[in-house]
Amino acid sequence: MDDAAAGKSESNHDVLNEVEEAFEGLLDVANPMKNKLNWLLLAFPIALWTNMGHQQEFAFIFSMIAIMPLAFLMGKATEEIALRTGETVGGLLNATFGNAVEMIIAGLALYTASQSVDPDTIATMITVTQASLIGSILGNLLLVLGLAMVWGGINHKVQHFNHESGQMNGSLLLLAIVAFIIPSAVEYAGGDASAVKELSHYTAIIMLIIYALALLFQLKTHVDVFATEAGHGTHEHPTMAIKDAWILLIASTAFVGWMAHVLVHNLESAVHDLGVPELFIGVILLPFFGNAAEHFAAVIVAGKDKMDLAIAIAIGSSVQIALFVAPVMVILGWMLGVPLTLEFGLLETSATFISVLVANSILSDGKTNWLEGSMLLGSYIILGAAFLLF
Repeated sequence: MDDAAAGKSESNHDVLNEVEEAFEGLLDVANPMKNKLNWLLLAFPIALWTNMGHQQEFAFIFSMIAIMPLAFLMGKATEEIALRTGETVGGLLNATFGNAVEMIIAGLALYTASQSVDPDTIATMITVTQASLIGSILGNLLLVLGLAMVWGGINHKVQHFNHESGQMNGSLLLLAIVAFIIPSAVEYAGGDASAVKELSHYTAIIMLIIYALALLFQLKTHVDVFATEAGHGTHEHPTMAIKDAWILLIASTAFVGWMAHVLVHNLESAVHDLGVPELFIGVILLPFFGNAAEHFAAVIVAGKDKMDLAIAIAIGSSVQIALFVAPVMVILGWMLGVPLTLEFGLLETSATFISVLVANSILSDGKTNWLEGSMLLGSYIILGAAFLLF
């Protein structure tokens, strides 16, 4: 009996040691002395305090700022997991959790619209939802990929990547553009709102089926097509235990969701009080802060000459937004009675179409350099100016 009690006590002691080590490891990752970006975590309690004090414009600003370091922690966790799962699954995982911010923001905006009887509030939430989806695609294609190419090109003269996987993702993006253009064409050809809405619902279902088939192709039937070629990047060893990485990923995602809730709750007031166009907030500001996970993760791995993973994160995230998140939001709006469609507007659809063409052209040769990244960044700045002045 004494031996059993001693064994149980020793087991409990080991568990406590594991918990303590995991907690210390997580604190070490969030230590601002080791990463200056973690100082922005101070925006988290400020956002909560200003939200409780009904200082809506400040709550909106600080919640956006707080999402950045939290998204970085998400990127850190997914990079650690990617070291064990491989770059294809790691890129998919990073894109999925990176897009959690957009899904939470868009979902909360649609729920707010469904609970409102004010036509202006409903219109604002729909506009911001559509704009944030388009902005996420643009941000990943131009800003994230551009930054990754520039930083990778500064550290390495020429970087190579898997040409075939880039072509397939480019084709999926072109398919998504077709799905965005057709409802817009029906709208501008004189089709009524009910026809555009019904077409969007059917198109969203088809896009989800295509996305599921693409995952099957990528992860099951043609895994070899997406395998990283030998000699790309350097071998790294994980710096965190796999359990700690998953805890960090789940915790940071939960805190991002909390900040996204504060952000959406104060969004409409911020649009009016700050005097910033809602289209600019949706297309540029929300995706910029929401895609911070992709920003940091893609740039960091590109600097390590792991361009396959950087492109999997940036392009994969765009594909996931276009073929999964956008259709899911349309179907969610359908369920909630919110008239969200795939008719995003002439400027937004044209900007997305041009961005896909530019990105596909740059990625067509299977190699990148810093000048090509500069081209993508220049395109993003021009589009940002257009949405600010629109």
